[in-house]
Amino acid sequence: MALTSGTRLGPYEIQSPLGAGGMGEVYQARDTRLDRVVAIKILPSHLSDNPEARQRFDREARAISSLSHPNICTLYDVGHQDGMNYLVMEFLQGETLADRLIKGPLPLEQALKYGIEICEGLEKAHQGGVVHRDLKPGNVMLTKTGAKLMDFGLAKATNAGSPSSSLTMTLSGPSAGPPLTAQGMVVGTFQYMSPEQVEGKDADCRSDIFALGTVLYEMITGKRAFEGRTVASTFAAILAAEPKPISTIQPMAPSALEHIVLTCLAKEPDERWQTTHDVKVELKWIAKAPQSKTAIASPVKQRHKWLTWALIIALAGSTLALLATHYATGRGEGSPLNSRPVESQSVRSTILPPEKATFAFLGENGSAALSPDGRTLAFIARTGSVAQIFVRPLDSFNTRPLAGTEEAAQVFWSPDSRNLGFFAQNKLKRIHASGGPALTICGLDSSPRGGSWNQQDVIIFGTWPGEIYRVPASGGIAQKATRFDPERHDTTQRWPYFLPDGTHFLYMSSAFGSFNEDNVFYLGSLDGKVNRVLFHGSSNIAFANGYLLYVVEKTLMARPFDPVKLDFTGDAASVAEGLQFDSLFSEAVFSASSNGVLIYQIGNASSARTMTLFDGTGRQVGSLGDPAPYSGPQFSPDGKRLAYHLIDLHTGKADIWIQDVASGSRTRLTVDAGRSMFPVWSRDGAQVAYYSTRTGKPVIYVKAANGMAVEQKIWEPSIAAVATDWTPDSKTLILQERASTMKWHLSLFRLGGAGTVPEPLLEAQGANITSGRVSPDGNWIAYQSDESGKDEVYISPFPKPMGRLQISLAGGIQPHWRRDGKELFFFASDGKLMAAELRATNGMLETVGVRSLYQTKAVPGTADSYDVTPDGRFLVNAIATEETPSPLNMVWNWTAELKK
Repeated sequence: MALTSGTRLGPYEIQSPLGAGGMGEVYQARDTRLDRVVAIKILPSHLSDNPEARQRFDREARAISSLSHPNICTLYDVGHQDGMNYLVMEFLQGETLADRLIKGPLPLEQALKYGIEICEGLEKAHQGGVVHRDLKPGNVMLTKTGAKLMDFGLAKATNAGSPSSSLTMTLSGPSAGPPLTAQGMVVGTFQYMSPEQVEGKDADCRSDIFALGTVLYEMITGKRAFEGRTVASTFAAILAAEPKPISTIQPMAPSALEHIVLTCLAKEPDERWQTTHDVKVELKWIAKAPQSKTAIASPVKQRHKWLTWALIIALAGSTLALLATHYATGRGEGSPLNSRPVESQSVRSTILPPEKATFAFLGENGSAALSPDGRTLAFIARTGSVAQIFVRPLDSFNTRPLAGTEEAAQVFWSPDSRNLGFFAQNKLKRIHASGGPALTICGLDSSPRGGSWNQQDVIIFGTWPGEIYRVPASGGIAQKATRFDPERHDTTQRWPYFLPDGTHFLYMSSAFGSFNEDNVFYLGSLDGKVNRVLFHGSSNIAFANGYLLYVVEKTLMARPFDPVKLDFTGDAASVAEGLQFDSLFSEAVFSASSNGVLIYQIGNASSARTMTLFDGTGRQVGSLGDPAPYSGPQFSPDGKRLAYHLIDLHTGKADIWIQDVASGSRTRLTVDAGRSMFPVWSRDGAQVAYYSTRTGKPVIYVKAANGMAVEQKIWEPSIAAVATDWTPDSKTLILQERASTMKWHLSLFRLGGAGTVPEPLLEAQGANITSGRVSPDGNWIAYQSDESGKDEVYISPFPKPMGRLQISLAGGIQPHWRRDGKELFFFASDGKLMAAELRATNGMLETVGVRSLYQTKAVPGTADSYDVTPDGRFLVNAIATEETPSPLNMVWNWTAELKK
């Protein structure tokens, strides 16, 4: 029977339950004598009469009482009351290693730290004559002070003579439910048992070392060392099979670490490390070694004889073009433009941005792209406020912009190196590399995340949120090419890249899109027959010259891969360090051709954003907070508070924050297991609407702005929805919703009303209508629509939108009303902040004039990237770090250095 709050066990007052298992219940309690929080483990009355259970409970008390160590949970007291035996232990705040591993493998530095601490605790136990016999992730608590061993219920003194087979075995299946028990069987949790435990033999310290090996393996790889469909098949694996090599799951792991783990996992106890002290010493050695920082070998240095090449290129400036011409005309043996380069040498150079332009490789813009034949480079650059595609033949000094590619992003090549694919104005487009009209292939209903084009003229592209889609390069309707794994709860698949056969492709899958250790690389296929995880990773990925290319900790890695057998053929090696990497989008700047040319960029620019206040002339008058991944800033109606969502780049999660404008102090409104995003204030300032992705798709919630009430679930759409505004009475939400039509439209949701679904408000056949905002008097609604072929700002009557007034003339997004309703602000297509003066007469609305206020560098996207204060100032959310001025590094015959 569960104990209720306030129950007393001697001097201990029960406060709340912490958990329960097959052999006891654990509660948080207060020691009334010492006024400290403790944990109490109780053997329930129904087990008190069980000699086996009492023996195990007493054994745990004796085992813990003999041990005092920072990495072992401390026992304070034992007691008996009302037929219940209980242990009073140190109260540990944190999470178990098992809970942490649900999120994926640990970073190498953490795995080594916790591994060393577990060794410290085990070493103390073994020195005290105690064998744990049930070491597993669930019995390791991760606290602020380090790892602590718990649950010595199966522990025994090394001189005890009772046979193991008289005890119990805990069956921890893949579910998170309470473990099962079976009497009369071997001791331990079956996935972490040593071979001798499986066979029912006596266990000693070396059995704990085997379990330690399984725990280390799981921390490094995120996978169990031994698994099977049944207990029997798992036992068979423990007795006879070897775990999958760590290097195939985590190619960044040092080989010395794999040696340590495999020695722990030797089948014969005599072949293992003989003491935990030995394991600890080895782990400490790796932790202190230079390679442990990145878990990889340092990049291969250039050979001395090629320093002359580098000097010539740096000094002459024109060497790149001369060298390319030399090769192209056949005067260079092993020309990179005509055949595979000479294996014995590589040549390096740099490429600068066009004159008066800046490379644009951050945020939505994507990476640079080498043509498959290695002859031409395409990239996005910004001249003033205009970003567009530039093309640079490598045998020429001339870099030319492609007209019709303004607002382009994420450029990629056709397999014949003649055409380019790119994204612009919510569309996938194509254009000939020499110029010409930009043709639309299909519309988009999610933000694009990379594209790839195969020999059969099929294009695949990634989305946020969404899966990988496919579409004919000649045009058509995009169809899903992949599916989400329901056990991973991912919401985005991105950066697809076709393998040479044109059927199989690589991509990254993620719950949040931003850098996260749980992100994985997949191998997929157009026929849907292949869709499997290759390994954990968080960047764009490519294939060239027999290698998979991807980025780990800003280091470009190359791992041999057979595109026919679809499997790895060797270990990963580093190619270059310090790459430009956008952790918010999980993308680095690199590209490789099929004939041995590689380009990449180094740098430390980021997608951090700054919330800056401007007056009506564009003069900066203040800022709110340091640069960070803010998005969707919105002032409260009185202008005293600011709501926004903030992305944690380490976990990928996001939460809503509310900041006091005057003091700068802020409070977190949500603590979400996924992402809470895009806050919208009610007109009375009492509530905030937002959406969360915690269920795997956006769900609309409303919560009191003071955080004192439980959030209210408003609407769970079939595909996606986001709140954009409230009506003036704060009783109705304006929703931007996407249903089966795959187009965005506007709806009304009446809070507290009889309806349980939104009411249609504004939609257009084959077009997206977004960013709906109601005027202060409630008579009009402003919005943006791409019905004309590009986004424009319109105003219609509200709540019955009959007819419309077009406000922008050459592109416009994100309308915002002035607080008196007499002006409407919006962004023009070039990023200028615009103001339209409005006049209402006899129920009619007209535009008096539209003027440009000033040029901004606002962040585009689904969320509003600016807001207007009641006193007429503008808050603009902009990228804090300019696009890096660093040149692109180019390497001819880059694989030669990997083979030396």
